[in-house]
Amino acid sequence: MSYDDHPHEECGVIGIFGPNEDVARMAFFGLYALQHRGQEAAGIAVADGQTISMHKGVGLVSHVFTPGSMSELKGHYAIGHTRYSTTGSSLLRNAQPFMIETIHGPLALAHNGNLVNSAELRNELMQHGVGFSSSSDTEVMTMMLARNGGSTWEERIKTAMKKWIGAYSLVILTRDCVYAVRDPWGFRPLCIGLLPSGGHAVASETGALRTLGCEAIRDVKPGEVVALSNNALKVMQALQPVAPSAMCVFEHIYFARPDQTWDGINVHHVRQKLGEELAKEVINGFGTDARMYSTDASRTKERMVNGFADVVIPVPDSSVPAAIGFSRVSGIPYNDGFIKNRYVGRTFIEPTDSLRKRGVALKFNVINENVRGKRVVMIDDSIVRGNTMGPLIKLLRNADAKEVHVAITCPPIMHPCYMGVDMGRHEDLIAHNRTVEEIREHVGADSLHYLSVEGMMRAVGREDGFCQACFTGHYPIAVDLSNVKTGFERVTYSTEKSG
Repeated sequence: MSYDDHPHEECGVIGIFGPNEDVARMAFFGLYALQHRGQEAAGIAVADGQTISMHKGVGLVSHVFTPGSMSELKGHYAIGHTRYSTTGSSLLRNAQPFMIETIHGPLALAHNGNLVNSAELRNELMQHGVGFSSSSDTEVMTMMLARNGGSTWEERIKTAMKKWIGAYSLVILTRDCVYAVRDPWGFRPLCIGLLPSGGHAVASETGALRTLGCEAIRDVKPGEVVALSNNALKVMQALQPVAPSAMCVFEHIYFARPDQTWDGINVHHVRQKLGEELAKEVINGFGTDARMYSTDASRTKERMVNGFADVVIPVPDSSVPAAIGFSRVSGIPYNDGFIKNRYVGRTFIEPTDSLRKRGVALKFNVINENVRGKRVVMIDDSIVRGNTMGPLIKLLRNADAKEVHVAITCPPIMHPCYMGVDMGRHEDLIAHNRTVEEIREHVGADSLHYLSVEGMMRAVGREDGFCQACFTGHYPIAVDLSNVKTGFERVTYSTEKSG
């Protein structure tokens, strides 16, 4: 049983060209800033102009790297990766970067995303005698690059990109260059920064660049290949960008750190707007789609005007800005309701049955004085499987909260993601075959309200350009519905294309 009901982060990547810099140490600190994007494994590869050395392992960044392992990573070019598994299980063999020797020289690759045609590409390579040591689509991409013809790595990358379908933000390391690559849909973020000493860095988030003292200068654009091998960037438009783009809206809702700016949009600002839009919809109603987003929309406006609740509390941490925004618009006072234990992470030590049932209590404690006798509005960013919301509500009721009303800053998640986010399958999603009222009964809330798709996009500030497939089922590209994260580890596959 998981104690975390949020969509799980994809991965974080970083790439650095830093002449006369300790690039391994810089990559280490960059991965620290990206730790929230994946806690299962981490790795760093470094090139010195001739060879590539690498260290990777299972666990948090601070556990994987030691002074001894870092001292062996020497060079001017580095890539790094922190992983949550979206394709392939949580095994050391699936940790990244992947590194191989090729006839063109050493090659290492780290990937944030998911190829929807990875099984097809893997089978094609195996037909040509290529063997695999992992169940990751990243290894498929690495092997394709190694086999491609062409006189330069830029040509080989461009050739491979023509066959890759899906989400990928890549950092690729050769003996004397770091390449940053982004898919033509622009699903996953990848940002470029200028180092104070010259050179450049790329990372999944601008916060990681600032950790390195970088000045963020721009995003890698959809379909681009950017080479970091001297003080001037070399940019190639390998594939034409798809219009409109399909950036993952969940970066703004949950994944990214609040200090991230992506495509000119600040995440913290968006999250406050999500809360504001949600409050407006709860107060004013949801129009003809009320039953899809709210359990009591017909009564809520009157109750809100007459004192719907006494306090607004967030589920820490990503929901804090949204709760502030909700409080600002609704006029209901904001306060902290939960204390989060930040030292509870994934562990190989399983609790006893009795403790397992109280798993949420290991991660959250209630500030009783802030909720006792009060009608509480609890703000959270999502409900995926529904295995955490119920225990959170129970914690509030055990603290003598009078009522618990739940407000979610995104629409109901009814469809899985195939672009690099682990949300499970259709049958795992509580909203896939339940109404909002049925979900409310399941979690035990007094009322339940979701933000509408339209409200979400108003908060983002754009009507299009973002993937909404997990809410609508309208995938930007056709997907194999059997393409789950352990798909390569299964014996058989069934194929169904989405509409």
